Amino acid sequence: MRALVRCCCGHLPVGGGAGRRPSPRWRALARLSASPGWEDGQGAPVREKPPWRVLFFGTDQFARETLRALHAARENKEEELIEKLEVVTVPSPSPKGLPVKQYAIQSQLPVYEWPDVGSGEYDVGVVASFGRLLSEALILKFPYGILNVHPSCLPRWRGPAPIIHTILHGDTIAGVTIMQIKPKRFDVGPILKQETVPVPPKSTSKELEAVLSRLGANMLISVLKNLPESLNDGRQQPAEGVTHAPKISAATSCIKWEEQTSEQIFRLYRAVGNMIPLQTVWMDNTIKLLDLVEVDSSILSDSKGQAVIPGSVIYHKQSQILLVCCKDDWIGVRSVMLKKTLTATDFYNGYLHPWYQKNSQAQPSQCRFQTLRLPPKKKKQKKKNVAMQ
Repeated sequence: MRALVRCCCGHLPVGGGAGRRPSPRWRALARLSASPGWEDGQGAPVREKPPWRVLFFGTDQFARETLRALHAARENKEEELIEKLEVVTVPSPSPKGLPVKQYAIQSQLPVYEWPDVGSGEYDVGVVASFGRLLSEALILKFPYGILNVHPSCLPRWRGPAPIIHTILHGDTIAGVTIMQIKPKRFDVGPILKQETVPVPPKSTSKELEAVLSRLGANMLISVLKNLPESLNDGRQQPAEGVTHAPKISAATSCIKWEEQTSEQIFRLYRAVGNMIPLQTVWMDNTIKLLDLVEVDSSILSDSKGQAVIPGSVIYHKQSQILLVCCKDDWIGVRSVMLKKTLTATDFYNGYLHPWYQKNSQAQPSQCRFQTLRLPPKKKKQKKKNVAMQ
């Protein structure tokens, strides 16, 4: 989650914090929390222990799982961890809204659409997959600041697409970090809690997201149970091992047949295929590859002696798949989209076979997929900021 913030507080002093001097800001807040307003519920600025008043910011399925855990904690009257829970999400073209909004309405939680954030008082903010900049004035509403549920082992994969890049780069270990948002720079705040899990073999980004969303939700609840102590014990991120996970664009889905190995293409498919179909060019037409499969040795033995130029396409009748040559090996394709969705057999009967009939003297390598080169996006001209006096 990216946020432009200024920390409104230091670490709350907790017993056992030898060598740490509480900031004047925290000493002032601690005095306020001991006022009669805390005891009679009249809105004291800060509390030293649960139940917390939480404002949640989120959008997608990953964030929905975090919200579900917060709501379950609010409903658990025995533990008294969450007293108030309200939700901020972003507008969506869908009438139903994004997953977080759907869940909030279903659970009868107050929900606001950004930039509306309500006007209540809260102890702590929680962010998961929100994707909007938060103003300093908003951050200052939270005495305990804002916590970010980030699905990576920070400082690895800072940025908006950590799960996708975990799959794309073949990481064998993934994880979740609960961190405190810091000012001006993104995903660099202190780590309050971090846990790792092995990435299941051949896992898709959607499958890994499900695993990490449950892990992150449980970790957040654990942090909230000991919030002041967690903040006090936060550790700075190491300077080594920093990597970035930029947002995925349509250009990411373009296969580079001469450059990418079969393993890299399958990683790309597992990373982004459920969101953006992989793309290539056939006879000057853009074609999307919808269903990729690994090719076993028996199929490849049937195709020996045929074209081996990257991008070459061969129809394998027995298995009813398209074989496509890449940098080091072959991949299989069961269905494509060219004007409409076609099985490999349909594509062969409607396009490949007629081409071979018309070009009987041509080499099979002439009928191949080629890399789609999308034009670079034009940079938007930045508007000059006028300082308000």
